[in-house]
Amino acid sequence: MSTIVSLPDPSTASLPKRSYLNSELGLKSWLLTGDHKRIGILYMISITFFFLIGGIFALLIRLELLTPMPDLVSSDTYNKLFTMHGIIMIFLFLIPSVPATIGNFVLPMMIGAKDLAFPKINLLSWYLYLAGGTFTLYALITGGVDTGWTFTTPLSTNYLNTHVIATASGIFIAGFASIFTGLNFIVTVHRMRCPGMTWFRLPLFVWANYAAGIIMVLATPVLAISLVLVILERATGIAIFDPARGGDPLLFEHLFWFYSHPGIYIMILPGMGVMSEVISTFSRKRVFGYSAVALSSISISAFGFFVWEHHMFIMGVSSYSALIFSLMTMLVAVPSAIKVFNWVATMYKGSITFETPMLYAFGFIGLFTIGGMTGVFLAALGADIHLTETYFVVAHFHYIMVGGMLMAYLSGLHFWWPKITGRMYPEALSKLAAVITFLGFNITFFPQFLLGYLGMPRRYHMYPPEFQVLNVLSTAGATILGVGYVLPLLYFIWSLKYGKIAGENPWQATGLEWQTQSPPLTENFASIPLMDHEAYDYAWLERKQAGAMQTV
Repeated sequence: MSTIVSLPDPSTASLPKRSYLNSELGLKSWLLTGDHKRIGILYMISITFFFLIGGIFALLIRLELLTPMPDLVSSDTYNKLFTMHGIIMIFLFLIPSVPATIGNFVLPMMIGAKDLAFPKINLLSWYLYLAGGTFTLYALITGGVDTGWTFTTPLSTNYLNTHVIATASGIFIAGFASIFTGLNFIVTVHRMRCPGMTWFRLPLFVWANYAAGIIMVLATPVLAISLVLVILERATGIAIFDPARGGDPLLFEHLFWFYSHPGIYIMILPGMGVMSEVISTFSRKRVFGYSAVALSSISISAFGFFVWEHHMFIMGVSSYSALIFSLMTMLVAVPSAIKVFNWVATMYKGSITFETPMLYAFGFIGLFTIGGMTGVFLAALGADIHLTETYFVVAHFHYIMVGGMLMAYLSGLHFWWPKITGRMYPEALSKLAAVITFLGFNITFFPQFLLGYLGMPRRYHMYPPEFQVLNVLSTAGATILGVGYVLPLLYFIWSLKYGKIAGENPWQATGLEWQTQSPPLTENFASIPLMDHEAYDYAWLERKQAGAMQTV
């Protein structure tokens, strides 16, 4: 019979067993904390704030696109709206959403550790994130930036009536928060696993965040370098990217996309890890092909560094290199397809229950699959030339990042909310929110595939009248989608006071984080756990519960 044993931990044996929420009082204790759980909560509050700002920009964009003519804002204002929407949503929400919040909170508990390897660096990462966000908000308040979220040169280095330096400085600073988070995850997984927690007993959420951490550490410095060069050229006039002065704008594209395409996997890999945990738990089965899913995370992390040039097929790159990058882009879809196949195989003949996290997981699989399949069109040279500057790309990107990543984030929040707060949320209302979000998303973005196919260019707020019906449909869907996003915010806040007490393991999951109290102890575990069963071993959980009943 497999059991889980606890070893005494001298460093925590004399501590009172209090929750991280009430072990210390006062705002100062939170602002100076080294507790990974509190830092995860601080990140959660911060990124929610920036998500609301980015969402307001999205609403204004969709309202402008209700009519073919510019009725709401001017051309310059519209450029600033979609630029600031992209910058805030990508750099200040999507990239840190799962790793910095859910990952910060549960990853140490999942491997039986008391904290991340570097608690002070973890806290510093949050302050750097806030500092970067502050610079970006300053640019917003003082007039905004209109170069697109990609800081395209030479537009970003020549045009002086826009706050590129402040915005680029903010993203540069926030990038260090990402680097520190990735470094913390890598060292923690290598050095702080509890006894018996071998590499192939790690939860797949840990594998996914470990792979994302590798990208954070290796790719983010390249983005930092490219933004520093933009700032230098803009501030000093030195010729780096401006072709009129002897610079090379393609150099910036190579630098920026060398980070930004792997950056997509910083966003999506942790969400894939959430899917593995949720689907296994609510199917009551070990993840099908556990090793293949784990190694596919590492494969995605590696392949992600070799596909950046597919963003540059229309920019005059070599036709031979374009062929190679087209092939590599199609190959990177293979490990993602392995994950989707294995999740579906996990559900096959499983005892599936339809709790809210599982509904969001269903939504993730559907939307991510559509996003991935349409990415193959953009990997093909002939199709990409027609589609790359149209709304087809907008729809594809949002199906991956918003339809996939945000559905995964909401699934993870609903899954671990009982552990974070010790309280349950209203199940009926949360299921309604999941359905509204899924429907609203498809009504918003599927028409944009059609708009792109028909040739409507992105980044324009004037368009031919024949495109209006699809744009009105997209705006109506955005309204529904907004309701789906606001509902969880309301009932999560409500649940903090009125939610039903969750108990230690309301989902009957097998992870170590579910073997401690809810909310967790300040030191996570009363004693060091000893892991001697495989990940997702539900037979072990049944034996453990049967043994507890016999003892009673």
